Amino acid sequence: MTHLVQRLCLLVVLGTAPLALAEQAVPEAPQLAATAWFLMDADSGKVLVEQNADERLPPASLTKLMTAYIATLEINRGQIRESDMVRVSERAWRTGGSRMFIEVGKEVSVDDLLHGVIIQSGNDASVALAEHIAGSEEAFADLMNSHARRLGLGNSQFMNATGLPHPEHYSSPRDMALLSRAIIREDQAHYAIYAQKEFFWNGIKQPNRNLLLWRDKTVDGLKTGHTDEAGYCLVASAVRDGQRLIAVVFGAASEQARAAEVQKLLTYGFRFFETRPVYQQGAELARAPVWKGAERQVRAGLAEDLVMTLPRGQMDQLKASTSLQPMLEAPIAAGQEIGRVELRLGEELVHTAPLVAIEAVEKGGLLRRLWDSIRLFFSGLLG
Repeated sequence: MTHLVQRLCLLVVLGTAPLALAEQAVPEAPQLAATAWFLMDADSGKVLVEQNADERLPPASLTKLMTAYIATLEINRGQIRESDMVRVSERAWRTGGSRMFIEVGKEVSVDDLLHGVIIQSGNDASVALAEHIAGSEEAFADLMNSHARRLGLGNSQFMNATGLPHPEHYSSPRDMALLSRAIIREDQAHYAIYAQKEFFWNGIKQPNRNLLLWRDKTVDGLKTGHTDEAGYCLVASAVRDGQRLIAVVFGAASEQARAAEVQKLLTYGFRFFETRPVYQQGAELARAPVWKGAERQVRAGLAEDLVMTLPRGQMDQLKASTSLQPMLEAPIAAGQEIGRVELRLGEELVHTAPLVAIEAVEKGGLLRRLWDSIRLFFSGLLG
């Protein structure tokens, strides 16, 4: 293949299936008995189902996903330790709603409080943890909002660590899915807590309110919520055959209903969609000619892994083409964008991503640069 043809387009066919797309019927997504809902693939980030996904709604105890996320982040950063003992304030002890039943003036470990937040949905544990991390629940709320902005949660604002009703406290199904994705991806060790079915504290054994942990062995989290204002809410995640989905329901009518509606989303997603890795970060997808460089070519690949979610039966029909920037001149830095990769199903463009230089190319010697300058000059004259 000549440099010119390589520069213009390198066609890569994934799989050996015929050109015609597989006839895989994907029915309409289920309509749920809830206010809003959202379903996404956790690895690719592909949205499979959404309804009122960006509506700002009271999240109730789904708020505690952010409380727990910050706590585990602080643990991993070494700012607090799981063994730290937290003295329970009167404010934490008096907080109403669901409780872990910690006692005022007593000391409780960060680890126990974290379990109380995630499994028992303890409002008292949430306030105690917030005060230990930030000094006060109000300061902790500022921290929650800072992390919400960092994670791109554009329809969330937190006023407390518990999810107790407040007119300016809200989130959305999409935001809760994105937060859950961060929890799962960033800290698998602490994520295991979300799958625990019960927690024993102060002589009281309380069950996890996520009924799907009992009904579906593939479900391993995340969190329930309920207030009169919010209705019954649930964020759940499940893994089947290596594929992880995250489903969110806001405003169901009952504890049983929220579990049933989330189960509908998970069943639909796993039945009709599949997720596969397409390219690994740093894998060579093409080579581009380099002018005035110590090397004549530079290898091109992706800056991060590429994972795709598509209707079942269509994955082997993907075609990928790479286009490289013409007239690349050294120096070229590792990670510098030098082209694009496009993936298509038939004529439909389904994904595009930048191609980057896998390694750096330094300037060539004086003779190399002079010779290439002459070649480029005459190439320009000839068009």
